[in-house]
Amino acid sequence: MNVSDLTGALRKYFGYDKFRGDQEKIIRNILEGQNTFVIMPTGGGKSMCYQLPALLSEGVSIVVSPLIALMKNQVDAIRNVSEDDSVAHVLNSSLSKTEANKVKQDIRDGKTKLLYVAPESLTKKENVDFFNQVNISFFAIDEAHCISEWGHDFRPEYRRLREIFEQISNVPIIALTATATPKVQHDIQKNLNMLDATVFKDSFNRDNLYYEVRPKKEVEKEIIKYIRSKQGKSGIIYCLSRKKVEQLAEVLRVNGINALAYHAGMDASTRAKHQDAFLMEEVDVIVATIAFGMGIDKPDVRFVIHHDIPKSLESYYQETGRAGRDGGEGELLTFYSYKDIEKLEKFLQGKPVAEQEIGRQLLFEIVSYAESSICRRKYLLHYFGEEFDEKNCNSMCDNCKHPKETMEGKEYVQLLLQAVVELKEMQKAKHICAFLAGKDTAEISTYKHDKLPLYGKGKERDEAFWNAVMRQCLVAKLVAKDIESYGVIKMTEEGHDFIKEPKHFMLIKENDFSSASDEVNINNNAKGAFDEVLYQSMLDLRKQISKEKGIPPFVIFQESSLKDMSFQYPITVEELTNIQGVGQGKAKRYGAPFLALIKQYVEENDIERPQDLVVKQLVNKSGMKVRLIQNIDRKLPLEDIGSSQGKSLNEVLDEIEMIVQSGTRVNINYYIDDMLDDGEQEEIYEYFSDAETDDLKEAYEEFDGDYSEEELRLMRIKFMSEMAN
Repeated sequence: MNVSDLTGALRKYFGYDKFRGDQEKIIRNILEGQNTFVIMPTGGGKSMCYQLPALLSEGVSIVVSPLIALMKNQVDAIRNVSEDDSVAHVLNSSLSKTEANKVKQDIRDGKTKLLYVAPESLTKKENVDFFNQVNISFFAIDEAHCISEWGHDFRPEYRRLREIFEQISNVPIIALTATATPKVQHDIQKNLNMLDATVFKDSFNRDNLYYEVRPKKEVEKEIIKYIRSKQGKSGIIYCLSRKKVEQLAEVLRVNGINALAYHAGMDASTRAKHQDAFLMEEVDVIVATIAFGMGIDKPDVRFVIHHDIPKSLESYYQETGRAGRDGGEGELLTFYSYKDIEKLEKFLQGKPVAEQEIGRQLLFEIVSYAESSICRRKYLLHYFGEEFDEKNCNSMCDNCKHPKETMEGKEYVQLLLQAVVELKEMQKAKHICAFLAGKDTAEISTYKHDKLPLYGKGKERDEAFWNAVMRQCLVAKLVAKDIESYGVIKMTEEGHDFIKEPKHFMLIKENDFSSASDEVNINNNAKGAFDEVLYQSMLDLRKQISKEKGIPPFVIFQESSLKDMSFQYPITVEELTNIQGVGQGKAKRYGAPFLALIKQYVEENDIERPQDLVVKQLVNKSGMKVRLIQNIDRKLPLEDIGSSQGKSLNEVLDEIEMIVQSGTRVNINYYIDDMLDDGEQEEIYEYFSDAETDDLKEAYEEFDGDYSEEELRLMRIKFMSEMAN
C-alpha cells in the first residue's frame, strides 16, 4: 500500500489529513506482517496504530486490554467512525451468553474488524477453539507494561499471552505502552518472544505539561483552592484508597465543586455512569483510584492531582499523561509526604522477596523524583532512557520556575553517616535524627546513647533538618533503609567511601516534607495568622452593639469567632455560618453589621479573601447534637450521658458549649439545681451579666474560689443559652 492510499484511509475513517509522529511507519510495519513494539506517551495516538491497520486488513484483529471501561471507550470510538456497529466488539465477562454468541457470529460473518478481549477471556478453552476457526489479522496488546514484573501495573495473566497466542494463530504481534524504561521494554519483548520486533519509541517529553510537587499539608484545603482557580475546567484527582476517593469526592461536593467518585469497588453501571458524566462534561472533576483513566480519550483534561504519591514513576507518568492530550494547558499537582512512602513500604511486607525488592526500588525512584531539586522533566525523561537539556523546560516545572535554595552539606552528611555507624546500623531514621539534634527521648536514655561521643553534635540544627539530610542521603544511596527490620538505617558501600573521603554534596535547604501530613484539621483557621486591624474594628463594633443591647460583648460573638472572621473575611450569612462558634441563629441575629464591616474593609483594602481555604466540614455531627439535646430534655445526669458515649463530663460540657455558641438554646437547669441554690445561681448570673469577658479564670478569682470551675462553667452555659439565644 502506498503513502497516498494510507493517507486516504486515514481521511476516510478518521477525518485526519496527516499522520502524527511515527504512526504511518508503524501502520506500514504491521501491514507488512512484522512484529511491532510501540512506546509512545499518553496522548501520542497509540490507538490509531492498530485501529487503522485492523480496518484495512482481512479478518479480525484481537486487542488485549486490561480494563472493561477502556474497552467500552475504544469500541464506542471505532463505531463512531463506521456505518456498522458490528465493526468493533468486546468479549469479556460483562456479556451475557446471548450477547457473546452475537459477537462470535459477527466475527464469522466477517463484519468485525476489532475485537477487544480481557486476557482472562483468551484463556477459556471455548474461546481458544473459536479463534482457531476464524481468520485473525494480528494480535495487539494495549498497556503492554502489564506484562513486566518491573512495570507499574504488573498482571500475572499477561505473562501467559504468548503461549495462548501460539495456541491460536501465528500472526504478527503489536505491543503498545505509554511507559517503558529500557528494562521494562526488554522484559516485554523477551516474554512475548518478539525480540525481532521493530521498535518505535517516541519522545516522552510533553512540553505542554507543568509539573509541581507540594508538601502534603492541609491537602484538602489546597486542592479546593486550586480547583476553584480552574473553574469549569476538567480534572482528575488520584487517591490510593477507595475510602479516600469517596471521602474527598464528598468534601469537594460539599464545597460546591462538581465532582464524582470512581473506583473498582463500585458496581459496573455506576462506574460507567460516572465515566460517561465526565466524558460528556456533566461533571468537572473525577476523584479516582488508578482504575480510572487508562485509555480514556478525553483530550481536554486540564489538571491531574495526586492526593497520594503513586507507587512508581511509571504510574506517575501515565496518570499525569492524561492531562492536556490536545496540546493545550495541562497542570500536574502532586502532594508528597514521606509518611505515604512508609505506608507503601508496609504494603510490600509479606510479599515474595523478589517482589519486595522490585517494589522498594520503584518507591526509591518516586522518592528521588519528589525530593529532587533538579528539573523534574529532566529527571523523568532520564528515567525513561531519554536525555534532556533542562534549558528547554522553559520553567514548566516548579524546580525550574522556583529554583530551590541549596547549601554545601558535606560536613552534615559526613556527621550523619558517622552517627549511623556509631549507632551500629541498628536504629531507624527518627532515632538517628533525634540523637544528632541532642533530644532526650526515652529510647536514647534506655540505650544510653546520650553517653556516646556524637550525641548532640548536630544540635545547632533541629530534627526536621536532620530528617531532610537523612532523606537526601537515602536518595543518594549513601544509606539504605532495611524494610525487613522495620526501616533500620544501614550503611552502603558508597556511604563508607564518603566517610573516608567526603565529597562536595549540595543539600536542598527547603521543602522539608517530614512534617507534611494529611491529618491536619482543615477547619482550624483561627489559630493561624489573622487580620489584626479588622479584628480590632470588630472588637469596637461588638462593644458598641453590646452597649446598645445591654448584654455582655461575648454574648454576641466570642473572641475566637472574631479571630476566625478576621482570617476568613466572610461577607454572606452562609459564609458566616462556616465560622467557628457561629450557627444559623447567631448569624441571623447578630451577623448583619459585622458582615457589612468586613465587606467594606475588604473592598477598601483590596483584599483577596481566602475563601478558597474555607473547607466545610464533611462530618455531619447533627445526629450527635440531636441525641445530646434529647438526653438533656430527658433530664439525664450529664455524667451518665457522657459514660454512655465513652466521654468525660468535660467533653460533654465542650459539646454543650459548642451547641450554645452556635445559637441553640439548651436547658440544663435540672442539673444545676442539684448543685447550686437559687441565691448562688443569681449571684453568678449577675456576674456574667456585667462582665466584660466570659473568662472562667477571672470569674474564679472574682469569687475568691467560692465556686468551683465546673459550677462557674455550668452557669456560663445557662447564661449564654438564655441571653445569646
